[in-house]
Amino acid sequence: MAHIVIIGAGLAGLPTAYELRHLLPRQHKITLLSNTPMFTFLPSLPWVGLGLTHLEKVQLEVGELVTKRGIEWLPEAVIQLNPYTQEVHTNAQVLEYDYIVIATGAELALDVISGLGPDNGYTQSVCNPHHALMARDTWQNFLQNPGPLVVGAVPGASCFGPAYEFALLADFILRQRGLRDQVPITFVTPEPYAGHLGIGGMANSSQLVTKLMADRGVEVLENTAITRITSQDIILADGHQLPFRYSMLLPPFRGPRFVREAEGLGDAKGLIPVLPTYQHPTFPSVYSAGVVTQLAPPEVTPIPIGVPKTGQMVEAMGMAVARNIALELGAISAQPVSPTLEAICFADFGDTGLLFLADPVLPDPETGKRRRAITLGGRWVSWMKTAFEQYFLAKMRWGSAVPWFERLGLRAMGLSLLETIPPTEPHPIPKDVLSH
Repeated sequence: MAHIVIIGAGLAGLPTAYELRHLLPRQHKITLLSNTPMFTFLPSLPWVGLGLTHLEKVQLEVGELVTKRGIEWLPEAVIQLNPYTQEVHTNAQVLEYDYIVIATGAELALDVISGLGPDNGYTQSVCNPHHALMARDTWQNFLQNPGPLVVGAVPGASCFGPAYEFALLADFILRQRGLRDQVPITFVTPEPYAGHLGIGGMANSSQLVTKLMADRGVEVLENTAITRITSQDIILADGHQLPFRYSMLLPPFRGPRFVREAEGLGDAKGLIPVLPTYQHPTFPSVYSAGVVTQLAPPEVTPIPIGVPKTGQMVEAMGMAVARNIALELGAISAQPVSPTLEAICFADFGDTGLLFLADPVLPDPETGKRRRAITLGGRWVSWMKTAFEQYFLAKMRWGSAVPWFERLGLRAMGLSLLETIPPTEPHPIPKDVLSH
């Protein structure tokens, strides 16, 4: 019997647990660990932060979902991981494992810039449920006393979609309330250009995003670094100061403390290096899925930024990890697989939206191109995002990571979550060796 421990019950961890339970015989034990009892559909948090939906509508109680499906549930925080002895320490106990999947999501590096973040600073965030609720309460106060609004991201950030959504949704709400003329909106981003998105842009994303911002009267500061934040101003690297009454800025992400403190497990940011199987190159018992996974950026940018890990990418990582562990345990017969990192993303802007399709998300390192890159806009994108939110929550209730009809739908669009890793070619034996 093998014991597989999964750390994290979010967009990567919960589907991975479901897929492992589907693939593995019941004699193999699966334990799901999380420092929060709730699953949250994170792409909906900009809506929560702006008061457009309630947090409880995008959350599920994890314990009651997984225990009835033969997955052990431990709502405990991990404080230490020893990949050499294959032990994970929580606040309450020590667990031994045969395989471990680190799917924690990100820790927010709010300490990299003075004044950043709602906990010990002056800006808001929609990167976790707690911060989204703080952003919502502050937003309601802001509507009673409007003024300059600054939205964007700081150097090192990697997920820019929520910033674009927040800025354009805020514009939409302010226009509905007749307050837009009282609120100058500035968008600040370390991206080389608007619509770069941390992946070198795709299709006509830059043109569409730039036009949307211009049409809505949003001033865009591209390739701009924020260095410090006070209670009233955001200070840029060139010394320019942006006054604000409300600001939502996305921080950099890093891996959790227990990864950063485990020798040889992660990089300097606590992100975990992986092989094509999403197995750690040094510790074969360790797999990684989601935001905590190390992905190399497609290009070096003037201001450092990271690579986003979107929901579909994260889900594909988890499916690959589950299948490769099942293969290691002899539960299935197949070739090892790798996530394709193809993605469809929906960005809601209120009365319109953008759909991004990247196949794959990261362009080919040699050609700099993708097989396909599509950006489409329209009001229908907002409806599609709402429909996808409800579908994803439903399948988490069902206990199914990727149902057969979802796989069929992806295939119909020419997309897939996984691809087979070609077998390694054996090195030919020199003739002079054979002659002996």
